[in-house]
Amino acid sequence: MARNIQSLERAAAMLRLLAGGERRLGLSDIASSLDLAKGTAHGILRTLQAEGFVEQDEASGRYQLGAELLRLGTTYLDVHELRARALVWTDDLARSSGESVYLGVLHQQGVLIVHHVFRPDDSRQVLEIGAMQPLHCTALGKVLSAYDPVAHSEALESDRKAFTERTVCDLEDFEQLLDVTRARGYAADVEETWEGVASIAAPIHDRRRMPVGAVGITGAVERLCRPDEDGALRPDLIAAVRDCARAVSRDLGAGRF
Repeated sequence: MARNIQSLERAAAMLRLLAGGERRLGLSDIASSLDLAKGTAHGILRTLQAEGFVEQDEASGRYQLGAELLRLGTTYLDVHELRARALVWTDDLARSSGESVYLGVLHQQGVLIVHHVFRPDDSRQVLEIGAMQPLHCTALGKVLSAYDPVAHSEALESDRKAFTERTVCDLEDFEQLLDVTRARGYAADVEETWEGVASIAAPIHDRRRMPVGAVGITGAVERLCRPDEDGALRPDLIAAVRDCARAVSRDLGAGRF
């Protein structure tokens, strides 16, 4: 069995110590509580401080948990709450649309899939939770880029790779797509990422009216688009996706949009 890395174990023990009991602890208190030499404890604290996981009070010299650790914890809670609030609504969307449903959030320079509901048929499908999608061409990514300033910056700075002949890579054209997305309240991807596949997505907002994710459906072009109108997306599916996004947003405290 592989051995644990001692320095990481000590750092984890230090963070747990700072998370409980007194708000701030001095170097001697931390070292004695964890049975470490002061030099060892100081080295670990210095590394954690450099990463933002620990902060040192200038006046007293005591240590406490840092803002970066708290930010990571808040991010986890936000995603956990988003998934929890979306479970019922995404199940309903899969049933009503007959398509796969995806819930995505911004992660680095892409879309992280945090929830996936299978298409309600007997076809063989692969669970895609944890998969990454590009920002510039997927419906989920366009929604995040249109409504989230951070995602927008990430999309502009990323390599907007062409996945198909339909992929929009030019910056000016991409910005126009985002304007259209904001104007109509949803984004579309018709064979821009995968041949023969279309997607529709809409934004999810929290109680602060901030964009926290996107929900969408993905399926074959012939099912999501109307064959008699030059490939236009089906209005009933657009409405279903937008209704789902609004329902999740209301559950997150965003009120009506």
